[in-house]
Amino acid sequence: MKKILVVGSGGREHSLVWKLSASSTRSKIYCAPGNAGIARQAECIPVKAEDIAGLTNFARQESVDLTVVGPEIPLTMGIVDSFREHGLLIVGPDSQAAALEGSKVFAKDFMKKYNIPTGDYRVFDSPDEARAYVRKHGTPLTVKADGLAAGKGVFVVMTEEEALTAIETILDRKAFGAAGKRIVVEEFLQGEEASFIVFTDGTTILPMPFSQDHKAVYDGDKGPNTGGMGAYSPAPVGTPEVHEKVMKKIMMPAIEGMATEGRKYQGILYAGLMIINGDPWVLEFNVRFGDPETQPLLMRMKSDLLPVLEAIGNGSLHKTRIEWDAGAAVCVVMASSGYPGRYEKGKIISGLEEAESINDAQVFHAGTARSGGHIVTNGGRVLGVTALGGTIQKAIDHTYKAVAKINWDGVYYRRDIGHKALKQ
Repeated sequence: MKKILVVGSGGREHSLVWKLSASSTRSKIYCAPGNAGIARQAECIPVKAEDIAGLTNFARQESVDLTVVGPEIPLTMGIVDSFREHGLLIVGPDSQAAALEGSKVFAKDFMKKYNIPTGDYRVFDSPDEARAYVRKHGTPLTVKADGLAAGKGVFVVMTEEEALTAIETILDRKAFGAAGKRIVVEEFLQGEEASFIVFTDGTTILPMPFSQDHKAVYDGDKGPNTGGMGAYSPAPVGTPEVHEKVMKKIMMPAIEGMATEGRKYQGILYAGLMIINGDPWVLEFNVRFGDPETQPLLMRMKSDLLPVLEAIGNGSLHKTRIEWDAGAAVCVVMASSGYPGRYEKGKIISGLEEAESINDAQVFHAGTARSGGHIVTNGGRVLGVTALGGTIQKAIDHTYKAVAKINWDGVYYRRDIGHKALKQ
């Protein structure tokens, strides 16, 4: 029997546990630290995702056969380096390769060096120099904290006033701590966003279908950015022609470039793209599965996930094939009122069983906990309700039918997830 460890506690990790628990290979699944929903399919271990030593010791003691890492922070901290030093099989890039997400400055410089299409940019550590550049250059622009800021360190600014506020927030007020020591001020790219995620062992690249995330908190893409309020797959903007360009101009040069830099990339690589007149441009690289994109993608994945992850770990991905459901999947994130700002925890969630009884629907837990016999809210993004359908419209209908069964005091969710696909 194989022992698998999933690191993380969100909706992405729940979908990974759910998919791995359906593997044809009988497995014992652990999740660290997990959540109330994950606890139904895996043994939750009270070790935080950032506790590299604790996770390494656990994997050694339990003779874990394979570990897959959900969040970016342990990857940039070197969890892969630690596991490999102890001869443990783990899926994810080492700390050198994880710099593609850990530093936006590194990523932009890397893309420039290897001619990967991305917006023009300047790097600043001086707030006064950044302000002078904005006044001279004009807006719109994108202002980004260099380091990891849980998806909240990116400001799309349409006016000079907004740009100066973003600079003040990151560099003067240090709202993101060490992650905001430097900023990247980028050209504003206008088109349609898409997510393109691949499996790679450093040589072979196996792409997943296109998906699309909804970052803004309110309907119509209004309001502040979040970690993601919903996603769907496939994304019609990702035509076969666009797919070919992404592989040829972005993914292959990225994997080959990282190898040239002595930072061999093994794991999951996510490109956040802007599609402009049929051409893909990179907004950002992430070094792990997207959240919430993973939920609809794994719902569509017909093949067993475990052999794919093992092939990444042992460098045999060229022998692997993946089959995908020809239909669509949609994920709606149900959040706590106030997110991405302040919100209350501990609200009792009702209707979970009714939602899960709907055909082809899954409720993936993100910010949940168990308290006094109840499942309660324990985060900003609480659930990722995900369903399959033969078309995007059918998947939207199934998902919102399940969403309607669930309630708690202060529940909030967008009501327009997937609507961009319908316009195409």
